[in-house]
Amino acid sequence: MAESLTGGLISAFLTTSPGTNVTFRGGLVVYATDLKCTAAGVRPEDLERHGPVHPLIAEQLASGARERLSADYGVGVTGVAGPGAQGGRPVGEVLVAVGSAAGTSVRRHEFDGDRDAVRIAAAAAALGDLVDVLDSAAVETHRDRSRGSD
Repeated sequence: MAESLTGGLISAFLTTSPGTNVTFRGGLVVYATDLKCTAAGVRPEDLERHGPVHPLIAEQLASGARERLSADYGVGVTGVAGPGAQGGRPVGEVLVAVGSAAGTSVRRHEFDGDRDAVRIAAAAAALGDLVDVLDSAAVETHRDRSRGSD
């Protein structure tokens, strides 16, 4: 997990239940732009070219979290919580990337509301996107097993 605008909310949500140490390896809170590079492995030239709120940056956050935390899945979240726009990106724009050995997908979300509402909505969206990827992986695993039983 590499979180920017959510500031650790997603990691907090993922660790509310006992036993999450089995499924959650850890998280990187990379709120400061420079930490996206130093802590999560975002390429500085991409950050300079695109700014912190861009699909490529979200993808690199997910990949960096996955690699640095030795996890099966990585999630990268970046966006603008407000109160004002950032680098031409509007308040409420959120990018969520979920990566695995099979690849990385990025989804763009747009939320209305104040800073807190955008941050909570972004955390919920990231968890939903992760569940979607996990569900897809489970379906693929089931199909592979079904083919093998012929």
